[in-house]
Amino acid sequence: MVRADYVVVGAGSAGCAVARRLAESGASVAVVEAGGRDTARGVKNLLEIPGAVAVMLSTPQLKRLVDWGYKSVPQTSAWGRVIPQTRGRVLGGSSSVNGMLFVRGHRRNFDDWAADGAAGWAYDDVLPAFKRLEDWEDGGGGVRGAGGPVRVRRQKDLTEASRGFIDAAAERLAVPFLDDYNGPEQEGVGVFQLSADRGVRYSASRAYLRTDPPDNLLVLTGATATRLVLSGSRATGVEVVGADGDRQVIAADREVIVSAGVFGSPKLLQLSGIGPAEHLRRHGIDVVSDLPVGDNLHDHLFVPVSFRMDSALRRPTPAYFLRGLAQARLRRSGWASGSQFEATAFVRTSLSGAIPDLQVMALYWVYPFPNQDGDKPVRPPTTRPGLSVFPTLIYPESRGTVRLAGPDPSLPPLIDPAYLSAGKDADVLLEGISIARQVMAGTGDNRGEIRPGPEYTDPAELRRFLPNIVHSVYHPVGTCRMGSDERAVVDPRLRVLGVDNLRVADASVMPTVTGGNTNAPSIMIGERCADLVLGTEGRR
Repeated sequence: MVRADYVVVGAGSAGCAVARRLAESGASVAVVEAGGRDTARGVKNLLEIPGAVAVMLSTPQLKRLVDWGYKSVPQTSAWGRVIPQTRGRVLGGSSSVNGMLFVRGHRRNFDDWAADGAAGWAYDDVLPAFKRLEDWEDGGGGVRGAGGPVRVRRQKDLTEASRGFIDAAAERLAVPFLDDYNGPEQEGVGVFQLSADRGVRYSASRAYLRTDPPDNLLVLTGATATRLVLSGSRATGVEVVGADGDRQVIAADREVIVSAGVFGSPKLLQLSGIGPAEHLRRHGIDVVSDLPVGDNLHDHLFVPVSFRMDSALRRPTPAYFLRGLAQARLRRSGWASGSQFEATAFVRTSLSGAIPDLQVMALYWVYPFPNQDGDKPVRPPTTRPGLSVFPTLIYPESRGTVRLAGPDPSLPPLIDPAYLSAGKDADVLLEGISIARQVMAGTGDNRGEIRPGPEYTDPAELRRFLPNIVHSVYHPVGTCRMGSDERAVVDPRLRVLGVDNLRVADASVMPTVTGGNTNAPSIMIGERCADLVLGTEGRR
């Protein structure tokens, strides 16, 4: 039997951070990861070279190597569509397969968490962890950090199309150019910041596990957690199944920390008897703690709006792609050395409150409408140069669930984000399309809209068609909600209610989603969890 002081389930964005920080305290730490190593032959270059992610995730046979393959249940308010829910199944988790877009969120997000029952998670509370995790290219000082494990750099060598988007957005939306949207102000337009440096992705695995790994940090790959081992109401370990089918228990002398992600964490808790009592009993699972595990699921949605522009790039052919990878690998330059997303704006629609409710992202080639099931190669409507603009709903009102499909741990969870089912979500996206069109009308070489296209200018027709073209940004959160009332699964110290020596640390604990891409806040949660376990919050 493997024993450690702490067992961390999941080597994703938060899991890597909490595991490394606990190991640095001198404690023994075992990390259990269902996926493989991110340095394995056949995936290393695809994961390490920033630009490779676009082709990897649009090619099913490549995606299957590093992705869980999750899909939503048919979405009632989105034409019954089954929408892919990409999650990394590899060391680094989704930080190894994402677009590397580094966005902390609006400071108001964290103040709202604290006001809603997550005491100790206000912006001033979480800022030290944000600063500690990053190595910002402009150095530390103020609200930014230097010398941390995650290198953060601005996107370099922007295409003329993206520069045109920035200029047009500033002028037509009357917002400022932001040199640093992770600084004191978020509203405005600027260049994306990436968790990458000199043509290399800085995933959580590279940052926390692979850089000078301590001897007291054990990483087990190909090990799928099937249930928590409980002694009464106390967590004592995790049962895992290896790739060969052998079962073993990884024992925890101090605590178990579940960092299996917004889908994996609620699934593991429910399999272990922690969750909605009626749901667990329906599957023959004894109830240990009756909690709303799996509730509060919500996610960012976008609509791709594409325009023909000769100053953008062609969608890469196989030969073009291979040349780009070689240039990025050997020279650390070229399109594949950075992200395909180059610019972003945070703006307010007419439906917003005090802070921006829309993120608009610019991608320097034509993005296809997503297919209906995610099992086929994604083909663009044209290979000619074009810019895609993604109006993104960042504060959805719709709430869904994650539930067990059955008591068999090998079954994928039932994921129901309930997209477009509540509030003003559709209205914000529809106004976002208008904002995208308004901005792009001010760019110099816009040769016309490709998708949705001029046939969808009538507001009623566009509203009818919207559910068929929305797609997830792959930012699900909230299924193990942190708080202090009946909606909570974990308390503000991330301890699972009703179970001793058990915490959850990943995006599932977010009470509400942050304003922007969620990877940086997820890593921050891992850093904060280590502080809470060790009692070092405010002292590092």
